[in-house]
Formats: sequence, structure tokens, C-alpha cells
Amino acid sequence: MLDNYLIIHKSILPEYYSKVMEVRHLMESGKCHEISQAVKQVGISRSTYYKYKDFIYEPSDLSKGRKAVISVMLIHEPGILSAMLSVISQTGASVYAITQSPPIHETASVTVTLEISAMTGTMAELMDELSQISGVENPKILAVE
Repeated sequence: MLDNYLIIHKSILPEYYSKVMEVRHLMESGKCHEISQAVKQVGISRSTYYKYKDFIYEPSDLSKGRKAVISVMLIHEPGILSAMLSVISQTGASVYAITQSPPIHETASVTVTLEISAMTGTMAELMDELSQISGVENPKILAVE
């Protein structure tokens, strides 16, 4: 899971990466109510914001927050979803919603929305634990709020 991430000092990145975070902060704080207003205020285009918004996080965004959305592929066998939910429960997270597709070629796509304020570990640790469950494949963090 963590193989997909790098920690890079923002001084070497193009300025628009930091501006994407500024837009997110303006929207979350309520200082701006529309994306078009926030991007104009920080000086980037809407397309730049939408291109990068789901890929730029502050380090604390990956370890704490109120909600998270994860996706996994589950082998269609009894008990795998239950084992996954047990691991989630052991971390202190609670499940808001589960969306599961019908299994195709004995594999089902599952999206889980979590309440993570009371989580004892990080999202990265949770993803690592989920990847250790036999029958759980390709766990990914889709969003953290």
C-alpha cells in the first residue's frame, strides 16, 4: 500500500500542489462555498484542482480524520467480508456503509465508508492489515475527510 506514496518537501514541488490544498482548506472551513470561488481566490484553474484533488493529502490526512472511503476486491467465499469487518472493528473504526457488486469471476468489488475518528492506528496500518486477510485483494484508500 505505502509503495504508492512518497514524502516530498513541498518546496521542490510546483506551487499548484500547495494551492490545491489551499482550495480544500477554504472549502472545509466554509470560507468559500463554491469550488470556482476558491480556485479563483488561490489562483489556479478548476481543472487543475479537479485533476489533483484526490491525490494530494497532508500527512495527517492519511492518519486521522472523520470519514474514509476504501475499496477492496473480495474473493467470493464465505467469511471473507466478515473477517474484513472484524479487522476494521478492532481498529476502532465503524462502518457507515458497504456497497458490494455482484461477484464476477468469483471476485466482488466492495466499497466501505468508515467513521475513523476513534481509530487507534493509521489508515496505512489498516490497509496493511486488510491486505493480510486471505481473500482480500487490492485494498485502496479512495478518500479521507
